[in-house]
Amino acid sequence: MQVLWRAISEERPGPKWLGLFNEYWPSYRRWWLREGDHARPTYAQCRTAMKNYMPGMVQQWEELCDLVGGGDHEARFLSFYCPPPYLSGCSQAIWPGEEPVLVRNYDYNPAAFDSLILHTSWQDRRIVGVSDGLFGLVDGMNDAGLAVSLTFGGRPVVGEGFGVPLILRYLLQTCENVPEASRLLAKIPTHMSYNITVIDRQRRHVTALVAPDRAAMITAAAVATNHQWTVEWQSHARLTATVERERFLLQRLMLHADTEERFIKAFLQPPLYSTAYSAGFGTLYTAIYRSRRGEMEVRWPGARWVFSIDGFVDAARQIYTPDVSQSS
Repeated sequence: MQVLWRAISEERPGPKWLGLFNEYWPSYRRWWLREGDHARPTYAQCRTAMKNYMPGMVQQWEELCDLVGGGDHEARFLSFYCPPPYLSGCSQAIWPGEEPVLVRNYDYNPAAFDSLILHTSWQDRRIVGVSDGLFGLVDGMNDAGLAVSLTFGGRPVVGEGFGVPLILRYLLQTCENVPEASRLLAKIPTHMSYNITVIDRQRRHVTALVAPDRAAMITAAAVATNHQWTVEWQSHARLTATVERERFLLQRLMLHADTEERFIKAFLQPPLYSTAYSAGFGTLYTAIYRSRRGEMEVRWPGARWVFSIDGFVDAARQIYTPDVSQSS
């Protein structure tokens, strides 16, 4: 599978970001309206939710809305409030070495993915991460050394709340450490269940188990796959092998003296690496966040790409994502 990945930096939303939005918007609009306009919250509802739960990002949201022309559908989409439900896989863990590292696999439908690394300085906070919806992020790191990533929580419940990529963007825009991020994660409603792992430069970490129908649980877990305390969606658990992946990671952390490199390489092999692309759960990339260094690395079997939050350079790469059996 050949995928064009782009790495783009723009301090403030401008012609680069607008060009990307115009390119991606037709596909996102079809997805966002797939259940009809009436199924999505009104602009007033979106604005109220933003003001109540993400007040520190209302101005940024309004700036983006103005940049894309101020349209009703565009503004409602960019709020990420009560979007259509969507499922992913994913595995993530913190390697607890002298310099802890957050490692994650993103398992998702390749046809519904931005394949884009964004470096921004919105609201005077430098952030680098993997884009989703051009406003949200599925993982990322800020210049304070806070790094975050998500996995789907393995529950079919859908409720009133934000799409999790915007929650990750908000954490990175407004927080500098794990205690600050934990307080926000306990308050912001999410429309589906997710596991959000956060680590800072002081070696502190948490994994928040968030859901639309129950209070967030802030845990000390260093591993997250696609269930929360227990498996609640058996068919999804079997399809994604969530229990097997969690056990594998826990075993590597507890019973193996893995070096950082060996631990990262485990994400590029079964059972963590998935080739279930036709089912929408294939591994699209592995991300490594070294928050003390301000470094993000993205890997695929046979390829790697390293970025610095301080020295980011625009680039593009054609990535061949093979079956694991074809990789060395």
